[in-house]
Amino acid sequence: MALRLYNTLSGKIEDFHPLDGNRVRMYACGPTVYDYGHIGNFRTFIAVDLLYRFLRQSGYDVRYVMNITDVDDKIIRNSARDGVTVQQYTAKFTQAFLEDSATLSIEPPVLVRATEHIDAMAGFIAELVKKGFAYRTDDGSYYFRIAKFPEYGKLSKKDFAGMTDGARVDLDEYEKDSARDFALWKAPKPGEASWNTSIGPGRPGWHIECSVMSMEQLGPSFDLHAGGEDLIFPHHENEIAQSEALSGKQLARYWFHSRFLLVEGQKMSKSLGNFFTIRDLVLRGHKPSSIRWLLTQVPYRNQLNFTFDGLKSAASSVEKLRNFRFRLTSTPFLAGATQPMAQLADETIAQIKSALDDDLNTAEAQAAMFDMLRKANTALDATEVRQDDVKPLLGALEKFDEIFGVLQDDDQPKMKAILDWARAEGREKEISPELMEVAGSAQLADEQVNRMLAEMEAARKTRNFKASDALRAELTAAGIIVENTKDGVRWRRK
Repeated sequence: MALRLYNTLSGKIEDFHPLDGNRVRMYACGPTVYDYGHIGNFRTFIAVDLLYRFLRQSGYDVRYVMNITDVDDKIIRNSARDGVTVQQYTAKFTQAFLEDSATLSIEPPVLVRATEHIDAMAGFIAELVKKGFAYRTDDGSYYFRIAKFPEYGKLSKKDFAGMTDGARVDLDEYEKDSARDFALWKAPKPGEASWNTSIGPGRPGWHIECSVMSMEQLGPSFDLHAGGEDLIFPHHENEIAQSEALSGKQLARYWFHSRFLLVEGQKMSKSLGNFFTIRDLVLRGHKPSSIRWLLTQVPYRNQLNFTFDGLKSAASSVEKLRNFRFRLTSTPFLAGATQPMAQLADETIAQIKSALDDDLNTAEAQAAMFDMLRKANTALDATEVRQDDVKPLLGALEKFDEIFGVLQDDDQPKMKAILDWARAEGREKEISPELMEVAGSAQLADEQVNRMLAEMEAARKTRNFKASDALRAELTAAGIIVENTKDGVRWRRK
């Protein structure tokens, strides 16, 4: 089965076929760096990350580009308020986005920044003016004339038949269903940042930024454009209009949009007190792997209800995956192999691929993996697993984790980094006891833990229980949980 994706442009699930053989060119709308990213933003970024990982695993040669919007209305307003330059204001939040992405194990795309392409945007607008799709107003601003683009509305499926010709909107973002000529370039206002260009002084509108950067990086027509559902209109609709007006070619063949989420059944809002950044959740003591897992549990086109009970359940799921891998790698098995385990691993890999080929159905892929865990753990309990069964079972687990990215036990250093950030930012009051328990102690390397366990076992054998208990207490203080099982002593991090 080949990959099939829902295409917002056609409104249907379609077979995915790149324009250029095995090569995939994809572009995703990244953050507008005026603040820390929230969990709704990162649901989209993780959905695109899963798609990127799966395309790569499926054998495609993928060029994945994401923009950083470091100039727009909010950034201009906030930088002026704080009395700093746009570059100074956005540097902090750009770095925070990169750090939060790494915290959630998001694979880095090719990143392009809007402020590094201002001259190219001015040139793009000048060409639209030559073609009659854009016009200059008396104050030096430029607008796109949507009446010249009959296909306007084809992505959002909105009916703009009654639109008013020549009515303009200056805001980068707007909610109205009525179409109006949108700003490509904004003339400078007193106290606002501006750039001197071939079309005059000012700054770009939000929509022109992505058109210029995507086409520069991927060509006038590429395979896949991704983003959150909130970007369908007006942002992506406007991208299509200005890009296709200039090139005469289809901008992107497939449009991939992730739904936003609810928090405890409600729309996320600062006024409701349910607005959370990634850092907010870690400060409460939740592991990055748990956050990532929860954000992948519901397929990207379905509504996800983000709950704290769900986060606890996600932590349990990640722990089960890690414990299963530990059990496979630490248990002394008898020699040989069994056909049922090899068959189970092969079937699981096939089921995971089939689920992800079906419009990235993450829920079914996860269900297939946990079905394998249940059957394999039953076989392990009955001592029916042999040495040569380990490789195929681990292979299925690792192939699964190439997409979901939660097996690496690196939560503690990531949480320690956010703990240090909170202290540096004067946010000590937000640091929870749970975070202190996990991240506040010194990180022990795996080799140190194994050495201390060996020393603890040696002390027990010589009945030096005082030394054994002291070592166990030291491990506990460092966030290491020691478990005695029938397969021997094993450990895991909190």
